[in-house]
Amino acid sequence: MKRITFIIAACCLILTACAQNNNKKENKETQTTETKENKEMKTLIVYFSATGNTKAAAQKLAKEFNADLYEITPEVPYTAADLDWRDKTSRSTIEMQDKTSRPAIKGRCENIADYDTVWIGFPVWWYTAPTIVNTFIEAHDLTGKTLNVFATSGGSDVKDSYNDLKKAYPQYTWSESRLMN
Repeated sequence: MKRITFIIAACCLILTACAQNNNKKENKETQTTETKENKEMKTLIVYFSATGNTKAAAQKLAKEFNADLYEITPEVPYTAADLDWRDKTSRSTIEMQDKTSRPAIKGRCENIADYDTVWIGFPVWWYTAPTIVNTFIEAHDLTGKTLNVFATSGGSDVKDSYNDLKKAYPQYTWSESRLMN
C-alpha cells in the first residue's frame, strides 16, 4: 500500500512539474508575440507631386496614419510646359513613352530602413505611375516592407498604376491602393 501511495505521489509531482514547465513555455511564447504586436509600426508616406495635388493627398494620409512624409523631388523641376500632356514633345510625354526612362531625383530617403509600411503616391500619368516613381523605388531597398499605392487623377483609376508597379517589382510585398482626389 505504501508503495502504491508513493507511486501515485511521484506521478502527481511529475505531472505538476510538467504542467508548470508547459505554462512557462506558453507564457514565454505569449510575451514574444505581445512584444512583436506591441512594436511600434512606423509608416512613411513617399510622394511625387507635380502641381501640389498629390502633396495635399499625402499630407492627409500622413495625418490618418500618423506617418512621416518624404517628397520625391526631381533633380530638374517640372515646368508647366513639361507637364503639357497634349504636347507630344513635352518632357512628361517623352518620359512616359520610354518605359526605361528614370528621371534623376534629388537625394535619397536615408532612414527608409526605419519603416515597416511605405505608401507611394503620385499623379496618374498616361494611366500609370510617372517614371520618376520607378527611380525612387529602384534607388531604395524596400525588402520586408508593406508597400501601398495612392494616386491623384483627373479621371483615371489607380488600379492600373498599382498593377504596373506590382508587375515591375514582384520582389516586394504590395498590399493596397487608393485613389485620392
